[in-house]
Amino acid sequence: MKKIPMRKCLATQISFPKKELLRIVRTPEGEIKVDITGKLNGKGAYISKSMEALDIAKKKKVLDRALEVSIPEEVYVEIERIING
Repeated sequence: MKKIPMRKCLATQISFPKKELLRIVRTPEGEIKVDITGKLNGKGAYISKSMEALDIAKKKKVLDRALEVSIPEEVYVEIERIING
């Protein structure tokens, strides 16, 4: 039986299988990107694919702290677009 990698959502503090979360990455060049493949180089942070998790992440600035950089508004807009499909 294959082991399913688990990751914790920064906003809700609930563990999910890695595939069910969105990975936000600070690349070595300092860019912030939404990593759909889960393979981009850099420091990553995970949030669940729900609007409530996104709202918590925005209000509490959990992504800013985890990635040690301020997150531009365009990134939140892109995350929202991915969540709403």
